[in-house]
Amino acid sequence: MRKRMRLPNISVAYRKAGTAIAVAAMAACGPLSVSDAYAFKIFGMRFFEKDAEATDVVDPVNYNLTLNEGSGDADLKQALENSSRLFQDKEKPVSGDLGLAIKARDDRDRLLAALYEQARYGGIVSVTINGQDIDTLPPDPVFPHGAAVPVEITVKPGPVFTLGNVVLKGDAAGHRPDEYLKPGTRADSTLIIKAGEKVVDDLKEEGRPLAKLTERSVVADHATNTVDVTIAAEGGPVAPVGAVTVTGTKTVDPTFVADYSRLNGGKPYSPEALRKASDRLRQLGVFSSITIRQADQLAPDGTIPMAIEVSEGKHRYFGAGAQYSTTDGFGIQGYWGHRNLFGRAESLRLEGSVSRIGETTDIGNLDYSAGLLFAKPGAFGPASTFNASLKAQLLDPDAYKATIFTGAAGVTVELSDTDTISAGGELSWANVEDAFGKNEYLTAAIPIEYVRDTRDNKLNPASGYRASINAKPSYEINGQTFFSSFEGSASAYLGLGAENRFVLAGRLGAGVLAGGDGLASIPANRRFYLGGGGTVRGYSYQEISPRNGDNEILGGRSYVNATLEARIGITEKIGLVPFIDAGTVSAKTTPDFSDIRAGAGIGLRYATPFGPIRLDVAVPLNAYPGGTKYGIYAGIGQSF
Repeated sequence: MRKRMRLPNISVAYRKAGTAIAVAAMAACGPLSVSDAYAFKIFGMRFFEKDAEATDVVDPVNYNLTLNEGSGDADLKQALENSSRLFQDKEKPVSGDLGLAIKARDDRDRLLAALYEQARYGGIVSVTINGQDIDTLPPDPVFPHGAAVPVEITVKPGPVFTLGNVVLKGDAAGHRPDEYLKPGTRADSTLIIKAGEKVVDDLKEEGRPLAKLTERSVVADHATNTVDVTIAAEGGPVAPVGAVTVTGTKTVDPTFVADYSRLNGGKPYSPEALRKASDRLRQLGVFSSITIRQADQLAPDGTIPMAIEVSEGKHRYFGAGAQYSTTDGFGIQGYWGHRNLFGRAESLRLEGSVSRIGETTDIGNLDYSAGLLFAKPGAFGPASTFNASLKAQLLDPDAYKATIFTGAAGVTVELSDTDTISAGGELSWANVEDAFGKNEYLTAAIPIEYVRDTRDNKLNPASGYRASINAKPSYEINGQTFFSSFEGSASAYLGLGAENRFVLAGRLGAGVLAGGDGLASIPANRRFYLGGGGTVRGYSYQEISPRNGDNEILGGRSYVNATLEARIGITEKIGLVPFIDAGTVSAKTTPDFSDIRAGAGIGLRYATPFGPIRLDVAVPLNAYPGGTKYGIYAGIGQSF
């Protein structure tokens, strides 16, 4: 027996086992979901939530639901429960007897759509209210109200269907069907819907902005439990991007928005270019919403007009943050900023921090910093950003005590979606007291950096890599000494298992200091150290370093450090991360690996929308005599 279906907007009517079922199938937006409303939610906890029972319901009717599904498939059972509004709202009354009947009919449609999503095309869903099938209820039903009205849903899911023949027609005929759907695999309706969308996207990537789906049909063969799929599409003409208009701006220059989107007229049309333009504008931080729409038809000159619709968000902001480790104490930060200083998304940020709180009781030995940061996107073309900063620091780590003032300016240029290069100038004055005594340094530098970043997620990557290399030629004016630092690092991520619930992450870094007339001629804050939550956990900040005969920390001319983590998802929110860190710092420009220090431990992660909350516990595998015995580190974001 074969039954024909069209996706996504279909109406299927068939009769089986004497029961008539009419179903409106799944919408193109994909699976349906139900969520409760609440005022504020963070870390999975709700605050200031209005009590659902306090909401007035006209003519409230309570019901008692029984959902029967006997397949023993836990995933299917959960999918059905997630799709059923009767199940999700079983603790809430409905409005009137007719409201209960309407909700039950809607539930049947939703449950059948859920069966299709699970490749169950022969399933049957029956719903009764007070023992009566909903198809036989009168137009205005009345149920007894002495107790909760019994509602029973019975689902017979039927077998799992697989894909049979897949045929592409129209302008899609030149593509390979198995690029979209593979015969023999599960015939989930969501996969069929996505295949049709991908066919259209691929035609659009050919520069055809008016490409559209003309057919997406499914024929189910209940004798073989297979479905044959036909997808047809019309590509339309190839057209470049035309005029770009901007609406919704209030204080942001619309010309800047159009230029920064890089949807320049005359460029080839590409859906990927539209997505990147939206992401690019969103990263400016000045808009609360961004929508890019293409016209429904070509302009007379054969181009496709574009419209960028934006809504501006709040331009002023402030906030605070904190971190903690047993080796370095508490650290707190505060900041205030403006995201649109002169009307072209120029940002100004004032920030300050205090750290090592608790490590020392002398406020004069804490670390303080303050900074003023300015950024102008699109300063020298849409792909460039001008940055300038002024920073002041009072630092007192174990290696040295220093007062540092730094001014810097530079330009960052996006070479591609993954590659950036930056260069600039920097002038720093430092008054340092360390193992070499008290010294004053005035250092001019030219920092240069190249970065390639292919990570899928900057806050919590599961694939891709990030690699950087930088050089910082410097001249210490007081001592008339040239020296340069060169550093490189690479981190890579490999997701394994369903939904990347296991991620293997590794990082390798190295650096070299060349030039100078000995370590004393190089400012202490420019020498190399390892240790702490960002490098080798289990050791305190800058604890790993060459030392003199009095065991005083000197800093080094070269270093190598490596980290390996296994990020294991226990639940959707909670993860465990066993890790091992290792590193060495040498007094010579070539690492001699004579003193390798390693730390190992385990971390806890709790996922949030702004990155995972991190708690790491580590011990040094070869601690320094009298040094740190363990470290506990807390913060936001993965360690790298």
